[in-house]
Amino acid sequence: MFRYMLVASAFLACAYAAANYNQDAGAYITKSGADIAPEGTYNYAYETSNGIAAQESGLGGHQAKGGFSWYSPEGELVQIAYVADENGYQPQGALLPTPPPIPAAILKSLEYIRTHPQYEETQQRRASPFSRKTIFG
Repeated sequence: MFRYMLVASAFLACAYAAANYNQDAGAYITKSGADIAPEGTYNYAYETSNGIAAQESGLGGHQAKGGFSWYSPEGELVQIAYVADENGYQPQGALLPTPPPIPAAILKSLEYIRTHPQYEETQQRRASPFSRKTIFG
């Protein structure tokens, strides 16, 4: 009986391991290159066996320009390009989220506000009839 339980649990362990096998776990670098110049410029690029790729060039600490790509689980190529400089990191790509369009009613309201500037109304203070009275008059 113990032998059957041992064989069954070994079989289940192998089935579980096969179901959870990650093809990316065995990925390796197929291309790689880097260059750093004495004046501070640099560039690098690499590609892996599972379709991941990246490249970047720039001036150390001041600017960088590059991109990276990979294949999604659906098999589609995802590409991101970026620039990093005094204006910050600026990525571009179809995968990145974008804000929803502004509704037409809001655009119309903003245009109305722009074309009809507000004016300050002078406020006159009125004394309340109850502010200075006392109970005993």
